[in-house]
Amino acid sequence: MSTSARTAEEIATTTQGPRPLPELGPQRVGEQLPSAEATLDNGLRVVAVQSGAVPMAELRLTVPFAGADPTHPARAEVLAAALLAGTPGRDRLQVDTELAAVGAELSAQVDPEDLSVDGSVLVEGLPVLFDVLADVLTAATYPDREVDGERDRLVERIEVARSQPGVLAREAMLRRCFGDHPSASEVPRAEDVAGVTAEQVRALHRGALVPRGSLLVLVGDLEPARALELVGSALAGWTSEATAAVLPPWPQISPADTLLVNRAGAVQSQIRLAAQGVSRHDPDYPAAQLANLVFGGYFSSRLMENVREDKGYTYGASSILDMSQAGAVLIVSLDTSRETTAAALMETHYELSRVVLVPPTDAEIDSARQYAIGSLAISLATQGGLASTLARLLALGLQPDWVRTHPLRLAATTNDEVRAAAKRLFGPGRFTGIVQCDAAALADTLLAVGGVDHQPVELESVAP
Repeated sequence: MSTSARTAEEIATTTQGPRPLPELGPQRVGEQLPSAEATLDNGLRVVAVQSGAVPMAELRLTVPFAGADPTHPARAEVLAAALLAGTPGRDRLQVDTELAAVGAELSAQVDPEDLSVDGSVLVEGLPVLFDVLADVLTAATYPDREVDGERDRLVERIEVARSQPGVLAREAMLRRCFGDHPSASEVPRAEDVAGVTAEQVRALHRGALVPRGSLLVLVGDLEPARALELVGSALAGWTSEATAAVLPPWPQISPADTLLVNRAGAVQSQIRLAAQGVSRHDPDYPAAQLANLVFGGYFSSRLMENVREDKGYTYGASSILDMSQAGAVLIVSLDTSRETTAAALMETHYELSRVVLVPPTDAEIDSARQYAIGSLAISLATQGGLASTLARLLALGLQPDWVRTHPLRLAATTNDEVRAAAKRLFGPGRFTGIVQCDAAALADTLLAVGGVDHQPVELESVAP
């Protein structure tokens, strides 16, 4: 018996030929889970869904948290880090102890769009979780010592993050697309964070961490109507006349030459291209989703097959339809060595053109369709996954049954509709973007590829 390892091609092949993918069966609407929804007197929207796989409950609170002030991202980061640091009735240790006693966790994080509080708990501990949550939302004190400690730790983490090429490349791409829009500042400057005071954080909490316009999603082994009563009672004291601040719309992304962003001495380059995307509200979204998967949206995509499997220019390449309430953008990303940067950019342009001129085949579309339907099902298979997915979709203005009906839309989308979407979405002439690299070493070579701005810039100088 041979002990030599078989290749992937050998595993996928029989003596009769390649193993065919199984046919998709008739697509059915997903199970309708018991649910209830209400908007509380304080303006908080609450959605509760019964999913009793295990005796747990998952909580996702989303508060729109945009701000135009240049220092807002820094203050928001410190607020999220110190939100659970204590109240007049509980210090940090008491918060942690009470949650641990009922098998619960709470955490907070923030981005340019939202502040999110995520939690999980053994279902019998829901009243305790709500009580602690209500306490920090209405009475978080942000003690000076706790804020100082969290701020200093954040400064260290941000300094590390802002040394990472991927973080810098994404910031350069967002600036290229959005200019001074708040979405272009995903990671605040360390010096801005270092200047945040506890009093600034308390003021931000009072003015911005408000229920009106916010969303709370509960998923678990619970009775939905009863869960709404518990939330309403626990959070009745969380009030404000203000409405949570949403991001202004993203500017339209205009096609433009790719910008060279200098990172002197870099041995690796980052390619980031962006074009106007398609929102989940658009009737063409299912076709666009499948077209994007064929191009670069999963491991079996054309882009991966070319630049990774065939050419070996990168470990991974991707394209995603990124979206928020502010808009939608299509992003193509890959990292490559200095020596292969020009070739990788050329092959990326080639694939952008090819998906338009050589449309996706029936086999490619069918494979993408199975992946899209299957990956959505996997994301909903756990209480936590369902809660997180619902929180994202509801924040975009979609309805809870979107997760049940979207597989039907994917199944009903024709292959010709996918090919038409590929023509609309792709083609190098629709994109702008950046190549972050050692410009002194690569500028002449990249200019020869075409579609590249002749004047390299430093990151701080990136503008739309």
